[in-house]
Amino acid sequence: MRARRDFVEHEMVGRRFVGDGPTMVWIHGLGESGACFEGIVATAPLADRPVVVPDLPGYGRSPWPVRAEGLVDTAEHLAGWMRRRVPVPAVVVGHSMGGVLGVLLAERYPDLVSGLVNIDGNASTGDCVYSSRAADEDVERFVNGGFDRLREMVFRAGRDDPAQAGYWASLRLADPRTFHRHAGHLVEMSHTEDLAGRLAALSCPNLYIAGSPGGACARSLELLRTAGADLAVIEPAGHWPFIDRPTEVAALIGDFADRCAGDRGD
Repeated sequence: MRARRDFVEHEMVGRRFVGDGPTMVWIHGLGESGACFEGIVATAPLADRPVVVPDLPGYGRSPWPVRAEGLVDTAEHLAGWMRRRVPVPAVVVGHSMGGVLGVLLAERYPDLVSGLVNIDGNASTGDCVYSSRAADEDVERFVNGGFDRLREMVFRAGRDDPAQAGYWASLRLADPRTFHRHAGHLVEMSHTEDLAGRLAALSCPNLYIAGSPGGACARSLELLRTAGADLAVIEPAGHWPFIDRPTEVAALIGDFADRCAGDRGD
């Protein structure tokens, strides 16, 4: 088994997996933590690659911020962290909210991102399953009961779904105010229905991986196809296709990373 090294830097706890080749940065979703990726990064052909997996501020083992950041601020935080911690440019792999953050990063800092894999990231409001429930409540009501109700819902779903069970474990560590702030921003950004076009318009290579039938909604898939995004649909799978179908997803991401390295001449 390859070495794993944990670190704390720039107010984030992270995991570094040693390997050869260009570094890959994996960004988790709303309420999640980097722990969700530990299975997929150990799956061939990703198992020998250098990987860095942070817990975003307010999630996982990272400290809860004094003031919850919005998504743009979180992308800025990530950019500063990548300059300190990661050999750049790097291939960014973002799941769900992490896919949206990947788009923000690649738009603002193209020198940091050699390629972006967006796994089931938001493209329309139909993707806002848990975020819309949080955003429908004011922050104090959510902090004082709403988050507990949402976690109970995820716990029940996790009885029959390993991905949801893992999500519940990460939710127990998440800052409710950060979750609520991010949830509201995800709903707002999804409502515009421009995220698919923004992904396809990035200057770096990009790939959208959707789980079906339980992942990205039909409207989002329509928007991605209309925008001309490079789209791969994994079936049968849900919102965490890298947990449901790790071999297929690892193969797609490995091939994509190799193409990005080839484009750069590495």
